[in-house]
Amino acid sequence: MATAPAAAAKTAPKTSAAPKLPIWVWEGKTKTGEVKRGEVEAPDEASVQQRLRAMALMNVKIKKKPIQISLKLPGLGGISQKDLVIFTRQFATMIDAGLPLVQCLDILSGQLDNMAFREVLVKVKTKVESGSTLADALGDHPKVFDTLYVQLVAAGEIGGILDTILNRLAQYIEKNEKLKSKVKGAMVYPSVVLIVAVGVTVVLLLFVTPTFEKMFKDFGGAMPTPTQIVIDLSKWLQNYIGYLVAFLIALVIAFRAWISWPRGREQWDAFVIRTPIFGPLVRKVAVARFTRTLGTMISSGVPILDALEVVAKTAGNSVVEKAIRYTKLKIAEGKTIVQPLAETKVFPPMVVQMIGVGEATGAMDQMLSKIADFYDDEVDAAVSALTTLIEPVMMVFLGGVVGGFLVAMYLPIFSIAGAVK
Repeated sequence: MATAPAAAAKTAPKTSAAPKLPIWVWEGKTKTGEVKRGEVEAPDEASVQQRLRAMALMNVKIKKKPIQISLKLPGLGGISQKDLVIFTRQFATMIDAGLPLVQCLDILSGQLDNMAFREVLVKVKTKVESGSTLADALGDHPKVFDTLYVQLVAAGEIGGILDTILNRLAQYIEKNEKLKSKVKGAMVYPSVVLIVAVGVTVVLLLFVTPTFEKMFKDFGGAMPTPTQIVIDLSKWLQNYIGYLVAFLIALVIAFRAWISWPRGREQWDAFVIRTPIFGPLVRKVAVARFTRTLGTMISSGVPILDALEVVAKTAGNSVVEKAIRYTKLKIAEGKTIVQPLAETKVFPPMVVQMIGVGEATGAMDQMLSKIADFYDDEVDAAVSALTTLIEPVMMVFLGGVVGGFLVAMYLPIFSIAGAVK
């Protein structure tokens, strides 16, 4: 399909940079009357008409898009997983309809509102036109298309089932994002309550306590012990708040540096996975991700050793990654997948047994998919249980902070009132 462009690329002289083609906005109707719109890069209007003619559109309108000045700011204009899912599903539909690969990329890039994603797809299309495989072209953009995506596309190209692979990829990304959102959702409430509690405590100590202290001094007399503790804490915070903030920042930087070190990351992940509250949730998420990724790759025809290498990279936990790499090593030595998985003691016995049944019956990809679905539900249940457990604890904590402060501040007032009587 791309042999002619490849030959042209070989004979063409090298230039410093190709001029950027103008963008054309088009609109047309299908035979069923459905209105289609999009944008496409082309040297002239005739080229656009030729491309749209291949799509069998009628009542076509074409106009050149005005030049826009865009300002790129750091952190903006990223490509979300939602963008990737929509692109992948549309790509699969167009491939299934029999459209040429380059034309699919051309149409999809023209329809994108996300300029960063459009720029990536234009580069992918250009490389495919020059004779590269789609997988190699996607591999040039690892921040958008990860190793899993590229490996599966390569398998789809070799097996002639690219549309099927793309649909599997879209489904995988959607389920993976749902899994991530569940875990993030479990952490939002306690994080918000903790931030509010710290904020309220700081405000009370810095601004409210000094007012009460001045009032108590005017009345004279000895302070109750709880009140004196709060006042001393307020004075300490006023004097050392700058040092405290600097210490906390240094602590965060040191922690990030520690977990960026492989040994430190492994120690932290091992600690988290053993904690009684968050450990079971982390383990269930790891199992769901492992089985979903491995099942998707095996069902797509990726060899198990290559699949395990990708799964290890996407594990999200260094303890789980180490277990997967150990399993891969033992399989390369000729063992089945069950024995090394059991030896790691990372995966629950039920999961290992089910994978063993799948391996014995030749339906491991289906079994992995069933395990992943089961553990998705388990993550749901674990998140609900965790939220139910943490919610009252955090409310008691916040109430204790505010209530303790109020009691400490009003004790002297009660003492003064008793003395007056």
